[in-house]
Amino acid sequence: MDKPADTEYPIHDLLRQRWSPRAFDERPIEPEKLRSLFEAARWAPSSNNEQPWRFLVATKEHKTDYDRLFNCLVEGNQKWAYRAPVLILSVASLNFEDEAKPNRHAFHDTGMAVENLVLQATALGLAAHQMAGFDVEKARADLKIPSGYEPVAVVAVGYQGDLVALPDRLREREQQPRSRQPISEWTFSGQWGTPLR
Repeated sequence: MDKPADTEYPIHDLLRQRWSPRAFDERPIEPEKLRSLFEAARWAPSSNNEQPWRFLVATKEHKTDYDRLFNCLVEGNQKWAYRAPVLILSVASLNFEDEAKPNRHAFHDTGMAVENLVLQATALGLAAHQMAGFDVEKARADLKIPSGYEPVAVVAVGYQGDLVALPDRLREREQQPRSRQPISEWTFSGQWGTPLR
């Protein structure tokens, strides 16, 4: 199922095609494609080239690892994410390595790496859906995440599946057109509240 963005201005087709489906096929992702996602993440920009992102990867080939991460998801996400063959938890390193000072850009930079990963997934014919709905403290404990690192989001990755696998409410939501707020509502010129010229 394709849902290209209906843009006001031209953008790269990869950006138009990227969306976050919930219907996944259970077939595994080829190892070279999975590695390609992390290669894309690797080349994301970051403050001071700190590269504060970390990723915990769980595939269905390793059931114990997969179940451990899956069980951190909230129930609403479990209803559809169980079909995704790969779950990835993004984690941000909160301090600069050399100075041990707080890195206030860690979440921004981790998000940039995840966006690279998600766009690479789209380019490879894969689907990726990011989720904020997970138990952060459970993830921290069960996945043994050390202090100084913060779990950010879980990403379900796989090939798109049939909408029939989704519960009715999610199937209806999946078929709704994509939408975004207009640029004029969140982009200002020179100072806050001044419309972009």
